[in-house]
Amino acid sequence: MSLFLKIRKPSLSSLSVFSFQSFFTTLPHFSTEKKEASSFIHPTAVVHPNAIIGQGVSIGPFCTIGSSARLGNSCQLYPASHIFGNTELGEHCILMTGSVVGDNLPGRTVLGCNNIIGHHAVVGVKCQDMKYKPGDECFLDVGNNNEIREHASIHRSSKSSDRTVIGDNNLIMGSCHIAHDCKIGNSNIFANNTLLAGHVVVEDYTHTAGAIVVHQFCRVGSFSFIGGGSVVTQDVPKYTMVAGERAELRGLNLEGLRRRGFTVLEIKSLRMAYRKIFMPVDANNVGFEERLTKVEQDEQLSNVPAVCSMVQSIRDSLTENRRGICKFRQWTGL
Repeated sequence: MSLFLKIRKPSLSSLSVFSFQSFFTTLPHFSTEKKEASSFIHPTAVVHPNAIIGQGVSIGPFCTIGSSARLGNSCQLYPASHIFGNTELGEHCILMTGSVVGDNLPGRTVLGCNNIIGHHAVVGVKCQDMKYKPGDECFLDVGNNNEIREHASIHRSSKSSDRTVIGDNNLIMGSCHIAHDCKIGNSNIFANNTLLAGHVVVEDYTHTAGAIVVHQFCRVGSFSFIGGGSVVTQDVPKYTMVAGERAELRGLNLEGLRRRGFTVLEIKSLRMAYRKIFMPVDANNVGFEERLTKVEQDEQLSNVPAVCSMVQSIRDSLTENRRGICKFRQWTGL
């Protein structure tokens, strides 16, 4: 037996029976009592009869649910939140007041389980790419356990052969923007006003400070940190820290590495490799490619997976179709 049911909106004749107060007291979120998994739809909500609503769903006043929407069990829609187009929400998703998920476009928007969409956030709408052709399918896939805060915007892909992807366990703070065709990994923290242009790739466990901009087609490596107010126009290698109006390498993200459980040996090895690559004593006599090769051939460093991963991250950024790595200075210490 299917867990999903088609539920028609209650008759407006019962409007006087319900109120905003009754909506909030009905939400499972506000009660510790164990109740049956029955759905509640406020009479002022507009729910298309073809929408598929799971068990235990709460839909508040003045919400809109489109004909192709599919809501998993125990989703909560706060007043004046909206779901449009071919959109699927997994179980236990929460849409705060004013949020919009999906668009009446070809393609689809899919959210996994336990996602929170903040007040007036817009997720899964048409991209802002002039190359997008009306009628083309466009896609957004969002994983599980993401918190997308107020006024954030996440757009669908610009073409049917691509998709915008958000992984799991990300915190995307207020007024962030993730443009078309971006690929976001897992467990990232984007502080307020982090702006990612189209086709940006962000790996795992990265952290951005506030008001940063990332140029299209750049890649931000795992465990890296971007300082506040930075403009990133080239790739950020794994484990590093960048900052500046035109972001420059400022060393390793040491605090981030410690917090993520890197061992003393791993951090020591990464520091040694970083110095050999970016701070050599014979910088004028040894080219950058030769420095990378020396680290790869070092008997001690080559046996540390984190070092090999960092070197590979740098090499990948130097290939023909990539933007290179952020500029670096000859610092006297890390």
